[in-house]
Amino acid sequence: MTENYYKWHSPNLGKEFEMLVFGDSGYPLLLFPTSMGRYYESKDRGLIDAIRWFIDEGRVKVYCPDSIDASSWYNKNIPPAYRAYNHTCYDKLLMEEILPRMEAETGKQRIVAAGCSFGGYHAANFAFRHPASVSYLFSLSGIFDIKPRMDGYYDDQVYFNNPADFMPNNQDADLWRMGIVLGTAETDVTRPHNEHFSRILAAKNITHWLDIRPHAMHDWPVWREMLPHYLSLIK
Repeated sequence: MTENYYKWHSPNLGKEFEMLVFGDSGYPLLLFPTSMGRYYESKDRGLIDAIRWFIDEGRVKVYCPDSIDASSWYNKNIPPAYRAYNHTCYDKLLMEEILPRMEAETGKQRIVAAGCSFGGYHAANFAFRHPASVSYLFSLSGIFDIKPRMDGYYDDQVYFNNPADFMPNNQDADLWRMGIVLGTAETDVTRPHNEHFSRILAAKNITHWLDIRPHAMHDWPVWREMLPHYLSLIK
């Protein structure tokens, strides 16, 4: 399995940024780390090994970007407005610096967005903000409401990074041709969030699968089972 490490100066963040890429060809998969996780987390936690067959067979090429959660949503040392602004800069990095690389290297104009836990938020937020660029969304134990991290602050940048708020009004036609899986588990702390968001999608007649795994909880073992299953659904 080919593994490549990239580091560059991001003009959107104004600092160095790192990413691991696995595979040589296939559907481009943007795989986000969990809360404040690093670009190597999916490798260290066995998630890459769990989907190794898809990588070795050229089914997917996996891009694992770093997170900036410690500078954005999780940074309690800066005002909430700056947290939202920093995440907006991260979104621009994804769109302007990473997505063009993915398209150039795979020949695909639309990608798969996926992530576990807070990475599921990142995947969902990116997919629903940019549905023309995303064919599939696989959110594994994700959340969809960022407001609890805002200390009561709210502005347009919070709204447009908060799927629970902006999705009811989102009429982008590409949403109705996206393959969407909301994965959670029977005793997962995110189960109520996923059930609520499933109702939002259902109210819009957006086809999706709410996958609630029995006898499982919010942890890596269930995510290592989920992601290969979801990748097998790609057509």
